[in-house]
This record gives sequence, C-alpha cells and structure tokens, in this order.
Amino acid sequence: MKTPESVLKKQATQAKLAAQAKADAAAAEAKATADQKSFYEKSEKYAAEYAATEKEAIDNRRAAKAKGGFYVPAEPKVALVIRIRGIIGVSPKAKKVMQLFRLRQIHNATFVRLNEATIRMLRLIEPYVTYGYPTVSTIQKLIYKRGFGKVDKQRIPIADNSIFGEDLQKLGICCTADLIHEIVTVGPAFKQANNFLWPFKLSPPLGGFSKKTKLLHYLEGGEAGARGEEINKLVKKMI
Repeated sequence: MKTPESVLKKQATQAKLAAQAKADAAAAEAKATADQKSFYEKSEKYAAEYAATEKEAIDNRRAAKAKGGFYVPAEPKVALVIRIRGIIGVSPKAKKVMQLFRLRQIHNATFVRLNEATIRMLRLIEPYVTYGYPTVSTIQKLIYKRGFGKVDKQRIPIADNSIFGEDLQKLGICCTADLIHEIVTVGPAFKQANNFLWPFKLSPPLGGFSKKTKLLHYLEGGEAGARGEEINKLVKKMI
C-alpha cells in the first residue's frame, strides 16, 4: 500500500525539525564550552591583577618604612554603605539621599562611587548608615553569596552567567568575574554594573548592635558613620 503524500510531507517536516534542533543543540553546547573557557581565563587574569596590586602596595609600604617614611595609598574609589537605622526620626533630606543610594530598608547595602558630591551626601546620612572601603574579597563574597541582579525589574539570583543580558554584554560584562572587576576598579561601566545589582539584603550582625552605642558615631565607640576598612569585619558578621 502506497504511503499517503500528507504523511510523507509530515515525516519530512519532522525529520527537518529534528535535524535543526540537533544542530542548534550542538551549536549551543559548543558556545557554552567556549564561554566557560573564556570566563575561566578572565577569572584567572583578574585574580592575578588583584594579587599584583596588593603586592605592589605591600612593597611600597615596606620601601617607605625602610627609608623612615610613610606610604600613602591612593584614595579609595568605592565605598560600601549599609543602612543600620529604620525610618523613625529620619529627616526628609536624609530620606531622599538614602533613596538615591537605594537604601530603602534596614540592613540594605549598596556600592557608591566616591567623589566630592557623594562624600557630602554620605556625611548627611551618617547617623543612619555605616560605610567604609570594601576589599576585593568582601566584594566577591557579597556578590557570590548575596548577589541578585535586576532583570526586567525582577530580583533574580546571580546563579549563572546567563543572567547577564545584551546591554551588559555590550559593555564587556559577560560573567560574574567581569561584574566584580568593574565594581573593584570602578571602571567606565560602573554605573550600569551597580544599577544591575539589586541592593544587598544583609542579616543583622552576629550578637546584634548595642542599643547604647548604635546611635553614636563609630569614632565615639558607636556604629554609625565612616569606619574605613573596618567595614569588612562588619560585613563578615552580616553575610
């Protein structure tokens, strides 16, 4: 019995679709393998760069000490700001600044590029936040452990590199290592990288803040205001 023409056409179409699907799957697998290799190489390159920068700072400090002088490191370019107080008693101006920094809830944390304007804004909100200069290790831990990206106005965990859309890829941010490098070095795409990151939602620190000292400035033995590199110890307790 002769096979109907409609059946033959259907079989041909299905075979064509199956071949196309197989080719697409092979191409996707090859791309994923190539991307994975590229991302690994980038990660290694950035790690070497961070290590070289740290070694240079140590060598300069030792050389200055040997000559009886002092080594003055470069001014930090980025700060990590953590909100430590709620909404009670917040002045309208301070509330507006915290909204600009996306610190809408207690224990929210964001990165801020340091310049004359942002330093003035930070001083204005010092009673409600604590801030300092994060190390590369702190930035990596925050993004890997508490990192969420903004995708179509939704909060999506940074679980793999497929979360980075075309807009970020055009700026050279194709993987998590690129994102971390952009934040650490405050690169040309820092604004876009920082806006992509959803504000970090941290836990209360182990042991909590003291009620007696929470409202005092850090220099007075309290928790608020600038704390320099000591911010890294606080973040460790809050991740």
